[in-house]
Amino acid sequence: NAASTIINTIVGSIARHSIMKARRKEQVLKRKNFLPTLLVTVLLWLILGCLVYFINPDAFLMVPLFFILSFVSFLFTFSLLLGSSRRGFIISTSLSLFLALMYLGVGNILNLLLVVAIAVSIELYFTLK
Repeated sequence: NAASTIINTIVGSIARHSIMKARRKEQVLKRKNFLPTLLVTVLLWLILGCLVYFINPDAFLMVPLFFILSFVSFLFTFSLLLGSSRRGFIISTSLSLFLALMYLGVGNILNLLLVVAIAVSIELYFTLK
């Protein structure tokens, strides 16, 4: 029985090692695109900052460009911070929706709470699915 215990321990150790190796390989693949994504994120925020500071908001199509650029900036930022594109998309959509509500003059605390509740509901739906 001692021999079978030793064999079971060795086989279990090999199995755990191969699982850990597969997880490590997956982590390396996820981190592979970190630096380019970080550079794109910084570039997007710089463009958005220049748009806000230097461009007149009354210029042709500047308001839609602002909302599109802010959505993409939020998307890259939160996807990078959270490590999940889905969560980054949900948060950036929620923030962009609330920015649009503020632009329309109806961005109050009640609408903020409703947008947050919808975002949490969507996240829970996809998490528990």
